[in-house]
Amino acid sequence: MSQGRVADVIVIGAGIIGAACAQALARRGVQVLVLDAGLPGATAAGMGHLLVLDDNPAELALSQYSLQRWREHAPDLPEDCAYRSNGTLWLAANPEEMAVAESKYLNLRAQGVACERVGASALRVREPALREGLEGGLLINGDGILYAPATANWMLAEPNIRQRRARVTEVDGHRVRLDDGQWLSADAVVLANGIQANELCPELPIEPKKGHLLITDRYPGTVTHTLVELGYVTSAHNASGPSTACNIQPRPTGQLFIGASRQFGTTDPQVEGWMLSKMLKRAAEYMPALAQLNGIRAWTGFRAASPDGLPLVGQHPQRQGLWLAVGHEGLGVTTAPGTADLLVAQLFNETPPLAAQPYLPQRFLGEPAHA
Repeated sequence: MSQGRVADVIVIGAGIIGAACAQALARRGVQVLVLDAGLPGATAAGMGHLLVLDDNPAELALSQYSLQRWREHAPDLPEDCAYRSNGTLWLAANPEEMAVAESKYLNLRAQGVACERVGASALRVREPALREGLEGGLLINGDGILYAPATANWMLAEPNIRQRRARVTEVDGHRVRLDDGQWLSADAVVLANGIQANELCPELPIEPKKGHLLITDRYPGTVTHTLVELGYVTSAHNASGPSTACNIQPRPTGQLFIGASRQFGTTDPQVEGWMLSKMLKRAAEYMPALAQLNGIRAWTGFRAASPDGLPLVGQHPQRQGLWLAVGHEGLGVTTAPGTADLLVAQLFNETPPLAAQPYLPQRFLGEPAHA
C-alpha cells in the first residue's frame, strides 16, 4: 500500500457543503483534493431553496449570514446555477398562524432582515393561484433559489482544486484510506459527505430524514414566490414522526417543485405512494389548481439531521487533523457559504465571521482529549 501527502487539505464529499469548503480553501491558496464516491446525495435531491430561518438565534445567524454571502456570489454564478432572488412567502391559514407571522416579522426586522406583512387581499394579488380564505402571510424579500448541483460544480472549478472519484473507507486523523487500500494524507481532512459521514465516524449524532419531491411540467407564471405554509415551522421542521407541509417553488424553467415531507427511521430511497399523495394533497389545499397540473417526476433524498437541528462545524475534538462540516438537515444549500467561512476561519485560527460556539462538534462529541 502506498501512502503520501496528496494535498494541503482533503475534502470528503463533493456536494454543496464540501464544494463550498473546497472553494473557500482554494481561494486562500490552499491545495485541495476533493474525494467523492458518487453516491446519491442531498445536493442533487433537494429544492435549492435559500431561506432565512429563525427557529433559534444560531439558525438565524448562520442562515442570514449565508444569504448575504449568496447575494455576493450572485454576479459570478453561471446561468445554469439558476439563481433567483424571488423571495419566500410564508402562508398563514388562520389567525394563530398569522400571529406566528407577526412574531417572525418582528424578530427578523429586529435583525435587519428585509420582510413585510401581507394581508389576505394582498396575498391573492401577489399569488392569484392561492385559494381564497387564507389569513395572510409574511414575505421574506431576500430569500431565493438556485440549482445546487450546477452551483457545486461551479464552486469546484477553482485552479487549486483537484477532484477524484473514490470511496473513502477509513479516516485516521489527517489520513484517509480508499476502498482499494491506498492511504492518502494531508495537513487536514474535512468530512462533508452528509449522511454517509456516519460510516466513517459512527460517533456522529446524525440521523437521515427522508424527503419526497415532485416536479411538474412547465407552467410559466403560475407562481412567483416560493410558497411555504407557516405550519411548516411547527409540523414538518420540528416533528419527529412522518409529516408534510405545503412548499411550492417556481423554477426559472416554468416548472414547479412541490414538497415537503419528512420521515425518520428509514433509509429506503423508494418513492412511497402514500407519502407522496399526502404531500401533494397538502400542497393542493393551498393551491387548488395544482390538482390539474401534470407531474413529470418524483424522487426522494435524505437530509443529514443533528439532534438540535444545527450543523457540526469545526475540528473533531477526539480526532486530531479531522474537521467536520456535517449535519445541516434541510439547510445545507442555504448555509453552505457560511459553513465554509466558519470552517476556514477555524482552520486558519482566525476570528470567525459569526460566533462559532453553537455549531462546534464538542456539544455532542465532548471536549478535546488533551484539554
